[in-house]
Parts: sequence; C-alpha cells; structure tokens
Amino acid sequence: MKNNSELLQKAKGYAFLLLKFRLRSEREIRERLQRKKFSAEIVQEALSFLKEKSFLDDALFAREWISSRLKRPLALRRIGQELEAKGISEKIIQSQLGEAAKGYCEGAVIQQLAEEKIEKLRGIEPRKAKQRVYSYLLRRGFSPEAIIDAMNNQSFDVPRPKGRGLLRIDTERRF
Repeated sequence: MKNNSELLQKAKGYAFLLLKFRLRSEREIRERLQRKKFSAEIVQEALSFLKEKSFLDDALFAREWISSRLKRPLALRRIGQELEAKGISEKIIQSQLGEAAKGYCEGAVIQQLAEEKIEKLRGIEPRKAKQRVYSYLLRRGFSPEAIIDAMNNQSFDVPRPKGRGLLRIDTERRF
C-alpha cells in the first residue's frame, strides 16, 4: 500500500495533467480525482496545494470560459448555465458575466447569427427556414423573446439561386 505522500504526489500529477490541456474549475478537478479513487483527504490536500500555488482559480476559469464561448458566439445566459454546471459559484458567475456584458450586444449577435443561418437555408420554404433559425438560436441559449424580436426584422423569402444546387431527376426514364 502506498503512503499518503506518494498518493498526494500522484493526485497532484494527475491534476497537473488535466490542467495542462485547459483551465478547469475546482469541482472538475475534485470530481476527476474522486473518479480515480483518491481519498477525500488526498483530494482536499491536492486542491489546497493547487489553489495556494494559483494553479486553480475559479474566477480566472470563468473569465477564460466566457471569453472562449463568446467567440462561438453563445448567449450569456447559456454560458452562465455552463459555468454553473462546472461548479462555479453564483457570485463569480454574476461578476464575470457582468464584465463580459459590457461589450456584448445580444440583439446584434442574434441578428448576425440569424442572417448567417438564413443564408445557409436558401431555397427552403420560408416557414421552415424561420422555424430552423428559431430552433438554432434557442440552442445557442437566447431567450425566445429576444429571438422573436430579432427575427421580426429578418426576411425569410430568400430565393433559390438559379442553376446552383439543382438536381434534375428524370422520372420517365426506366432502366
């Protein structure tokens, strides 16, 4: 049986391996160490060490997570839900989302995403296109009210381009 210092070193090594790929929340590291069957005492010591040496910081993790997710782009509401699922405290989520919201215009983001999606849906019946855009934006985390407001300014009557993407099927010809 290994002694505690060896187990602690192994737990720290595994935590560093996880942090090597991307920042992680305290809860993520805790759960991964527990999955590896480290005792609660070893897990707590490893987490304390990581926090003490500034390798584990939930506020920094939240800031970086928000930054990377806004490049996608997603709604702040959805990003907040993701952070909550990763074990970030409500206080940290609110402060970091508040900072990110200063340069964020939800209406403009919805408008841009809707325009891009409409362009991809050329030639589809307007009612179907509208439903697909609405569903797409909902999955991105935007509120139904904000989506409807933005979609009221959109035109879904995008004609199919002539000669491109058309497949002619000859149904009269038998083989």
